[in-house]
Amino acid sequence: MIKTTHRFFAARPEAAGQARAFTTAALAEWGLPDRAEDIRLCVSELATNALVHGTAPGHGFLIKLDADEEVVRLEVHDSRSRHPQARRAADTDTSGRGLVLVNALADGWGVQDRRPFGKIVWACFKAAGGTTV
Repeated sequence: MIKTTHRFFAARPEAAGQARAFTTAALAEWGLPDRAEDIRLCVSELATNALVHGTAPGHGFLIKLDADEEVVRLEVHDSRSRHPQARRAADTDTSGRGLVLVNALADGWGVQDRRPFGKIVWACFKAAGGTTV
């Protein structure tokens, strides 16, 4: 059985924290604690990226979570079409590590265009015992 939920967040500084809390509550309700910390961290990074780089003025972003027995899929929908690029951040950089962390923690991630505008940045996390992404 596929479980799904989503929530829209206004483009405000507190939105990243709200996105983490939303994700934590959904995973707890679904009884999926195994990868919760990895997923929470990725939500935080992708929500922050959406706030800083992905939302056009007057637009927010959407977090969508889908889960089945094998995989949790996280999606962050925003209003700008420019695709993010993972870059290797120097040890002294205080920013620019978001996608490096997502790449390290998720079992797969990517970006797809959204119609009529914007993009979806997604990440998948294998559940305990899961075999596919």
